[in-house]
Amino acid sequence: MPSHKIERTTEDIKRELTAIFRELKDPRVSGAFLSIVRVEVTNDLSYCTVQVSAIEGLDRAGEAVKGLKSASGFIRRELGRRLKLRHVPELIFNATDSIAYSANISRILRSLDVSESGDDSDA
Repeated sequence: MPSHKIERTTEDIKRELTAIFRELKDPRVSGAFLSIVRVEVTNDLSYCTVQVSAIEGLDRAGEAVKGLKSASGFIRRELGRRLKLRHVPELIFNATDSIAYSANISRILRSLDVSESGDDSDA
């Protein structure tokens, strides 16, 4: 049964991090369209790994992660205040290019769909 608590806490952290990111004034964070791809919390709630992606690509996500790391104290304090956690996990931010990767796959699939639709109508 403890896994349900971890899953619920993970979802709560993800929801609150999304709200906190919107409030940050750091231009590295506020200037990018960020998305939280995945949040993983250890069983003892000591660490929380946050995968962040930006529509502009991996370089922009990496720059935003630098801003998030510099604001991690503020973010952690806000999490503790909003979620009423006894122990707020240490936040580890990682950049990922999953949004750009999925956009590229989508673009490739659309280009294949156009060529296939022309072939199907001839048959």
